[in-house]
Amino acid sequence: MEQKMLWVDLTKGEMHSRPIPMEWVRDFIGGEGVAMRLLWDLIVPDADGTDPRQPLIFATGPLSGTLAPCSGRTCVVFRSPATGTLGASNGGGDFDMAMRRAGWDYITIVGKADHPVYLFIDDDKVEIRDASDLWGKTVSQTEDILKERLGLNGVEIASIGPAGENGVMFASIMTDKYRAFGRGGPGKVMGAKNLKAIAIHGTHKVPVADPEGFKAASLAAREELFSEAFVRDELHPYGTPSFYDAINALGILPTKNWQYTTFPESVGKLTYQAYHEHLEVKSKACFNCAIACGRYTRIKEGPYAGMEGGGPEYEALAAFGSKLWVTDLDAIAAANHLANDFGLDVISTGQVLATAMEWYEKGILTPEMTEGIKLEWGNGEAVVEMVKRIAHRQGIGDLLALGVKRAAEKLGGDAEDAAMHVKGLEMAADGVHASKGEAVVHATAARGADHLRPYASAIDAFGYRDEDLGIVGDIDYLEDGNKWWIKPFQELSMATNMLGVCLFASITLAIKASTWAKLLSKAWGVEVSKQDLLRAAERVINLERMINARLGFDRKDDTLPKRFLTEPAPDGRGAGQVVDLETALNSYYQAMGWDLQTGLPTPEKLQSLGLGFVMAH
Repeated sequence: MEQKMLWVDLTKGEMHSRPIPMEWVRDFIGGEGVAMRLLWDLIVPDADGTDPRQPLIFATGPLSGTLAPCSGRTCVVFRSPATGTLGASNGGGDFDMAMRRAGWDYITIVGKADHPVYLFIDDDKVEIRDASDLWGKTVSQTEDILKERLGLNGVEIASIGPAGENGVMFASIMTDKYRAFGRGGPGKVMGAKNLKAIAIHGTHKVPVADPEGFKAASLAAREELFSEAFVRDELHPYGTPSFYDAINALGILPTKNWQYTTFPESVGKLTYQAYHEHLEVKSKACFNCAIACGRYTRIKEGPYAGMEGGGPEYEALAAFGSKLWVTDLDAIAAANHLANDFGLDVISTGQVLATAMEWYEKGILTPEMTEGIKLEWGNGEAVVEMVKRIAHRQGIGDLLALGVKRAAEKLGGDAEDAAMHVKGLEMAADGVHASKGEAVVHATAARGADHLRPYASAIDAFGYRDEDLGIVGDIDYLEDGNKWWIKPFQELSMATNMLGVCLFASITLAIKASTWAKLLSKAWGVEVSKQDLLRAAERVINLERMINARLGFDRKDDTLPKRFLTEPAPDGRGAGQVVDLETALNSYYQAMGWDLQTGLPTPEKLQSLGLGFVMAH
């Protein structure tokens, strides 16, 4: 159960090891949980996310880098420059495995170097090295140069591209070239610290208390995973593009900047079978993941022929496709590959461009402002060009690099009406008119617009149920109230982030909470029940709520873009629907044990979770 943190102060040039208090491990498990407990102590409330004093925390969980299914996840925690809330971004690949093999559960970075640097970690050996020659390089160039320079098998890289260097509000940190810590602008935070990359290499075996018991539990979990039909028959063979068809059919596909909820024109062009026929596609797995939902693609022909890289995954298909009325799969793939290499969050980039296209249509942006680029619906060529301009902050790209909230504020007038965000974080590609659970999740999530904490559409739109969580019976996807079921599903989702495993293992309720608890018990050699695990997750969810309260956020900030509240959906299963947000929030807050006026945990709730320490602030 012992956990260890590497502390790095870039201003002072100091590095040392710090143990994690055992009571933190007991109460918050690891991963995002312990990282949030660290953030509570380290965050500077009166400074923005790029202040050198703010921490940037890389966190693995107790199952990261082990035989547990889908155990290739790392969480990055920070204060988001985009929203002002806490930031939490989860990424895949092999970086977590390298961290744990090097003997580090957490890496916390504060301060700012006086010139570009990278951090080199080789087990206990830690060095801050000059990266001046890497500044300005793309993500793929940076990884290739560092791996050749270091000459070590198994070295893993997390780096930023030009977007992070240039302070784009939605810059990502990338690992394995195209795995992203994307949401909330962690790349901007890393760039503000003059930190180009972290290169890590480890030679240790990741410890578990009961190796044989853990192996047996891992095999049982894998069988449970592949007993679920969607994982077995769609997600495994076709990856996340397999979501596209179902989401379109269910009327929760954001189309033309959320003006529609379906995109019939994309059938046979962006659907998963067309994707696998049109592009050259290989599956690509994160560490120890049997699902292997990642796609590695190469464009076969046309103006972008030869471009290759990870994805586009579902979110990129929607971000550069349906949101923009684009059906040119080659242009979507090219925009995706460029965004990854420049270190841009594809979700925010696509939403920024969808908003810009609506502004262009309404004359808020003019051809003079775009320097002749026609930001018209369906113009894939313009999308590819704008990805470049945003990353380098050229021309109109400089305005759009601020994100939709700040760009709308600068433009004024009616610009805000098309700016689809919550708390400054751009909406992902998961609709709310025909999934009222997603309306609650987007409005209340700690990091701003969020579709995965939990992916509520799995329950109310797709129809999954789970006796292990007590989520059974009739749940209406159009009902604004009756949101009690979000709480246990949210706890399961948070538990995956704490354990260091992929949410996709449980997004369709394949691997159960009780199964994760058994795996943790074998890893630690201490009995952890399902109730213990979910209680710890509830503790983290409430701690995050209080971190944001400390930063000035409460019920007044739990809202949605006006379009969802006042404009009935014109199509799909949610046709004629708007969101009655007050009813939805009241139902959710009541289930969470939060005050209905403030939307914050009550003192009684905090005390019951062992979070009394937060009430001193």
